[in-house]
Amino acid sequence: MTDEIARRARRERHETPREQLDRNWSDLLQELRVSQTGVQLLTALLFTAVFQARFAELSGYEHAVYLITVCLSTMSTALLITPVALHRGLFRRHARRPLVAAAQLCAVAGLTLLGLAVTGVVLLIFTVTAGRAAGVIAAIVTAIVFGALWAALPLALRRYRDIDEVED
Repeated sequence: MTDEIARRARRERHETPREQLDRNWSDLLQELRVSQTGVQLLTALLFTAVFQARFAELSGYEHAVYLITVCLSTMSTALLITPVALHRGLFRRHARRPLVAAAQLCAVAGLTLLGLAVTGVVLLIFTVTAGRAAGVIAAIVTAIVFGALWAALPLALRRYRDIDEVED
């Protein structure tokens, strides 16, 4: 189904397969610029938190949440920056198709981990300020919101678009 959708998109836009790959790469880079800034700021904030005076007062549970969140944010940073490294490594190798495919996978995985990292930050902040129960509730709500906006909504719109395409 994906190949058919790609063929239809090329026909509608009057693009060659190479032009479509170039457009996909450009679109992906624009999206990554937005997410890279956010994940880098989050990761930097988490890296500095350990040096705050109050950090030593956190419980073992809170330290665990912090460390897991740092790992999620760091892995997200790596994944969201990987397309740049891939581009450098594949530069002038005429490898746009594998570059776009790999960058797409990195972006989806990186955004997933970013959503989990933000959920971890919410869990930690609410736990420290309002207690563990409030932290868990806030984290669940955050995870649901991210899941709805970043996964369910695009899938629903994709399904709607596919139905619309078939009816034309």
